[in-house]
Amino acid sequence: MMTKTEKTVIKIHILHQIDKLQQQINTLQEKAKPIAPDCSLGRLTRMEAMAEQEVNRRILDESKLRLTRLKNALSRIDHPMFGICIECEEPIGVDRMKIHPESVRCVACASEQ
Repeated sequence: MMTKTEKTVIKIHILHQIDKLQQQINTLQEKAKPIAPDCSLGRLTRMEAMAEQEVNRRILDESKLRLTRLKNALSRIDHPMFGICIECEEPIGVDRMKIHPESVRCVACASEQ
């Protein structure tokens, strides 16, 4: 069972990560905007820009997904089952929760997935 102090540390970490992700998402949204067809880029440079845009779009999607998971973790943090594995119902290590506060599985169960 996680102590109140440990949950507070994790909550602060979640809030920090949410803020950082929101800033990253704002930046990525700019970078993932469509490239105007009239943009005066050479053929190769245009293809490179489109490839970079696709990479940014994927990172943006992953960032949005993690943001959602972190917000869900934040809403669950005061629940008694926060930090308990949904598979084996054993406590998830505090160190793991500090690194990945959105985790719902312990390391053993997550590695079986």
